[in-house]
Amino acid sequence: MQVQSSQRMSDFLERLKAGPLLTDGAMGSYVFELTGRLSEPNHVYEALNVHNPSIIRGVHLANLYAGARAITTNTFDANLENLERLGVRGHVEEFNRAGVRVAREAIAEFTRETASTEQCFVLGSIGPSYELGETPGEVRENYSDQVAALISEGADALLLETFTSLEQAESLLGLIQSFPGAPPVIVHMVVGLSGDGAHWHQDPREFIERVADAGASVVGVNCCGPWEATAFVDAAQDADAVKSGRVLLSAMPNAGGFERIGHRYMSRVNPDFMGRLARTFSERGVRLLGGCCEVHPEYIREMHNYLRGRQAGAIHFDSLPLKTVPPTGDEEKKENGPFSRKIKEGRFAVSLEMVPPRGTGPTTLQDKVDFIRDLAASGLADAIDITDGSRGIPLMPPADLISITRHRLGWSDTTDGLELIPHFTSRDLNLMGMQSRLIGYHALGIRNVLFITGDPPKMSPTYPRSTAVFDLDSVGMIRAAHFNLNSGVDLGGQPLGRQEDPRTRFTIGSGFEPEALNLENEIDKLRRKIEGGADYIMTQPAFRPQVLDILQPFRSQVPILVGVMVLTSLDHAQRIGEVPGVVIPQYVYDRLGSYDRVEDQAKAGHEIAVQQACRVKEEGWSGLYLMSPARYRQAFDILKEAS
Repeated sequence: MQVQSSQRMSDFLERLKAGPLLTDGAMGSYVFELTGRLSEPNHVYEALNVHNPSIIRGVHLANLYAGARAITTNTFDANLENLERLGVRGHVEEFNRAGVRVAREAIAEFTRETASTEQCFVLGSIGPSYELGETPGEVRENYSDQVAALISEGADALLLETFTSLEQAESLLGLIQSFPGAPPVIVHMVVGLSGDGAHWHQDPREFIERVADAGASVVGVNCCGPWEATAFVDAAQDADAVKSGRVLLSAMPNAGGFERIGHRYMSRVNPDFMGRLARTFSERGVRLLGGCCEVHPEYIREMHNYLRGRQAGAIHFDSLPLKTVPPTGDEEKKENGPFSRKIKEGRFAVSLEMVPPRGTGPTTLQDKVDFIRDLAASGLADAIDITDGSRGIPLMPPADLISITRHRLGWSDTTDGLELIPHFTSRDLNLMGMQSRLIGYHALGIRNVLFITGDPPKMSPTYPRSTAVFDLDSVGMIRAAHFNLNSGVDLGGQPLGRQEDPRTRFTIGSGFEPEALNLENEIDKLRRKIEGGADYIMTQPAFRPQVLDILQPFRSQVPILVGVMVLTSLDHAQRIGEVPGVVIPQYVYDRLGSYDRVEDQAKAGHEIAVQQACRVKEEGWSGLYLMSPARYRQAFDILKEAS
């Protein structure tokens, strides 16, 4: 029989229902890093709430500045039994109350220093006792003082974390329900997979249903590997309590384990990995995201950046033009170059992606200019599209590479041998900066722009941290270019000039992920891009042809260029396969892996790319988007063989 929850509806739950909320990472391992001592008699971590609160406040502040908007109290071991083992039995209420107060103080300081208007939440941490076979009565005796202190001090939610006994968690939920006005409860278990990955130590669906019936509002996992958290999220999709919305999902994995990689023993789980994982989890419906052991503020910062990239477009604006002017039309856009002309006339178009230089090496820059010259002379492609801070690292801006290319080749905006298309991300510029840059593009004769939201900034630990802006997403930028700039008004509805026709003349492109985890959301964005004025769409790599079937209804609405990526080795394929929105089928791994020599793997990758490019043309798609050949000269052979 289902237990009726006495939990009050809260701002915390309302916030979770509105979208993903980022919480913090590890408390224990971070305190160990800061103090150099394990939690032990005379150095009990929970006692620091009272005896050295500045350490704990500093942990909270570091996570808040990294982007967390929910922080976990330093009260994990502050139940009666665990404190007794550490020799501080009589301080349960004191340590728990102080834990909530220190968290509140950190939030107040953060809000005051940053003038932030975002609401932050305090999660009262409750960990397991060492006696897993406790009766409900023993659970009540052990935890009553801790639960009472956390509730009375005003924790926004209670977080039951790192539990391995489902019965113990159920008994504790029953205790919490007995307190009037108890806050929402999050229950995390270490469900765990067997070594072969075939069996769960605790079945996720049974766990979810039982704690949901016992009154939990949020269920999830912590203190496990990212791969186990991923498997849990996959399994949770089938739980009735999740599908019905009775409970929300949470995931807080560890920073990962070590493995043999080449001749090194290391972990793949760095901050960037956790950032991508957070984005993946959010797309799977996980609402509370954070980390456990060894997930420190630098990891939370990357998770925040990735989530902010997915939540781009918080600013909405409606232009109020002083006069109505039709947006730039197809006939005018045909004059923007050979690529624009072909897509408007329904002919097959080819664009090749180029990554700008990162440093000052003159040879690298000249090689790219020479390649653009030779590709234009070959007639094999209609455009070069130039990435904007690809992978979220600082590269030469695409407009600068276009200007240098034109200067060195003696081209102008009217004599370009190829249509030069800059990618344009919303990562680095606010709304004002985006409008300014587009006006500058138009003045430079750049008339075709590919709008993508972009990756968040991610650099090595030695590089200063950059802030991701994301005022608009790709849909917002498309609408701004089409309904505003191409209609002769700025983003505030004011005329762009006093001349008779102040319109810009942009051909407008964007992207699509056929392998997106949340395909329903991706399709909805595609519809809005088309409605917003997109002239063409380029897809992410589509190694599996069947994934393009979902685009069939849109082929009559907008030209679609299918992405083909050139794989250069098995290692390259494995790295690309970890990118959200890209799925590489097993047969590709098998084919590349059947060769020992990297040179032979590269040849196989070349052959796969040619086969895919031929299929794109045979199936009547609008064009080919050739992506990331390791050696640009290789593109000539691929395009020749596919023609």
